[in-house]
Amino acid sequence: MIANPNLKNENGSIAGRRYLSSHNPATGRHIADVPVATDAEIKKARNEMGVAATIWKRKTVDERVRILRQFQRELVAATDEITTLVNLDSGKPRQDALSELWVTLDIIHRYNKYAPTWLRRRRLSSDLHFMRKAFIETTPYGAVAVIAPWNYPILLTFTPLVAALLAGNTVIVKPSEVTAATGQLMERIVNRVPELRPFVRFVHGDGHTGAALVASKPDLIFITGSIATGQKVTEAAAHDMIPVITELGGKDAMIVLDDADLKEAARWGTNGAFYNTGQTCVSIERVYVVESVYDAFLHEATLAAKQTMVGYSPERNNICTVGPFTFRRQPEIVQRQLDDALNKGAEIVVGGRIEGMFMEPTVMVNVDHSMELMQEETFAPIMPIMKVKNEAEAIRLANDSRFGLSASVWSNDKDHALHVAMQLEVGAVMINDTIVHFTLPRVPIGGVKQSGNGRVHGKADLLQFTQTRSYVVGDTPHPLEFMVLGREAENYDIVDRSIKLFFGVTPKQKLEAFRLTKELPETFRSTGRVLANTARVTVTKKNVARAAGLATAATAAVVLATKAVRPK
Repeated sequence: MIANPNLKNENGSIAGRRYLSSHNPATGRHIADVPVATDAEIKKARNEMGVAATIWKRKTVDERVRILRQFQRELVAATDEITTLVNLDSGKPRQDALSELWVTLDIIHRYNKYAPTWLRRRRLSSDLHFMRKAFIETTPYGAVAVIAPWNYPILLTFTPLVAALLAGNTVIVKPSEVTAATGQLMERIVNRVPELRPFVRFVHGDGHTGAALVASKPDLIFITGSIATGQKVTEAAAHDMIPVITELGGKDAMIVLDDADLKEAARWGTNGAFYNTGQTCVSIERVYVVESVYDAFLHEATLAAKQTMVGYSPERNNICTVGPFTFRRQPEIVQRQLDDALNKGAEIVVGGRIEGMFMEPTVMVNVDHSMELMQEETFAPIMPIMKVKNEAEAIRLANDSRFGLSASVWSNDKDHALHVAMQLEVGAVMINDTIVHFTLPRVPIGGVKQSGNGRVHGKADLLQFTQTRSYVVGDTPHPLEFMVLGREAENYDIVDRSIKLFFGVTPKQKLEAFRLTKELPETFRSTGRVLANTARVTVTKKNVARAAGLATAATAAVVLATKAVRPK
C-alpha cells in the first residue's frame, strides 16, 4: 500500500515505521512510500524461506518450470504497467524499459526451456575403477538472498530470482532503495502467481536492510552492485562462511584498430557509452584508438554525440535516448571525476554540462590513467578517448585496470580482432559491437579481477545456484580392484607395477611393470587362467561386464608377475 507522504516525519518514518520515499528523478514527482522491512520481519522471511526450501526442492525441475511459466505469463501481461513505473521510478525512456523487459523475458523463456537438461543427473566415467559406476546431480543451497541494483531493476532482479528458483532454492529479494517503487511492483507481480508466492519473499529497505539480510544467515548470497558493496557483503558473510556470488562494476574498454569501420565504431561506441545514461555495468567507459585513425574516429564520435537527444518523457514513443541520472547522488560523483580530469589536462570536445539530474552526452580527449575518469566506474554518458601508438599499447592500457568485466574490439579483420580480444583480461569481449552481449540469454557473462566471481546467463548461471553431489555405485570390493590391492598388506610391489603400467610416460617406464624373471612362463599361464575366469564371470554377472577389458588383463598380469618374484 502506498502511504500518505504528509504523515512522514523528519527521520523518514510513518507511525513508527521507516519508509523509502520514491521520486521521479527527472521531475521530482513523488511516486510512492515503500515500507522498510524491520529486522524481525527480515529474520521471519529468512526462517519462512528456510522451511519452504524443503518443499520447493522436492518439486521436479519440470514442475518448477510449469510454475515459472505462469510467472512469465504475468510478466508479459504486465508489460505496460512495468514500463510505465520503471520510467517514473528511474527516468529512463519507456523504450529502454521495454528493451529491459524483452531481455528479461528472453532469458526466463530460455531458462524454462533448457533447465531440465542443464540440471539433469550426469553419468561420469569411473576411469580405472571399472567395476563401479559414478554420477553426479545438482542440489540446491536452500534459501538464497538476492541483493539487486537500481540501474536495470527488472532484469537484474528477476534473472537471478528465476535461476535460483529453477535450481531448487527459495529466494529472499532485497530490491534497491533507489528504485523502491519498482521493487514494490516486482513483489506484486510475483504474488500474482499463487503457486510461486510461498517460495519468494521481498524485504524492502536501504543498506541497513541489506546488512540485516546478510546477518540472517541465508544459505547463499547473490549480489549485483559496486565493488565497495560487494566487499562489505562478502566480509560480513565470511564470518559464517556463507558463499557469496558477486556481479560487480566495470570500466569497459573499447579498442579501435586502424582497419575498423570508423563511422560504425563511433555510432555504436557512443551508443555503448551513452545508453541508459551510461548507467550500465558493461557500458563503454574508456576508448583507445590507434593514432593513424584517431582524428577520423574523433570526428565521427563527436558528430554522434551531438545527435544524441537528452530529455524525459512518460510517453511510449520518445525521441530522447538519454534520460536523467537515476541515483540522486550520481551528478556529484560524476562532477568530481570531471573536475579531476580537467584539472589534470583533459579537454571536453562536446557536452560536459550537468544540469540538475541531466547531463549532456560528452566526449573527452587528452585523458590518461592518472585520472579518476579512467580508473573508477563513472556511470554517466561520457566517452573518454585516448590516442595510442599501436594495438600493443591499446591492449596494455585496456588491461591496466582493477576491473575486468568486458571489452569491445573494432576491426574489419575479425580474426585479427579476435587475436586482440584474447589478450584482454576480461570476462567477455564483443567484436564490432558494444553492450549487446549482455542480452544473449545462453552466453555466460561475468567479470574477472574485482568485477566479481559469478556468471549470469546460460547454464553457468543456473549451476552457480547449486551444489554438486556425487555417487559411486558398485558391488562389494573385487580382489583385482586397484584400491583393494592398495588397502591390503604386502601389495606394495603390485601397486608399484600398476603405477608404472598405467601412469608411466615413456615405454621404458611402462615395461618396468613386467620385469623379466625366471618364473615368467608360469606367470603367463596364471594370467591366462585369471582371464578365463574373468570371462566366465562376465557372462554371469552384468555388474562385472566392464571387467573383461584390457584393464583386467593388465592388472592380472601385474599381480601375477609380482607374486612370481616375491620372496618365499
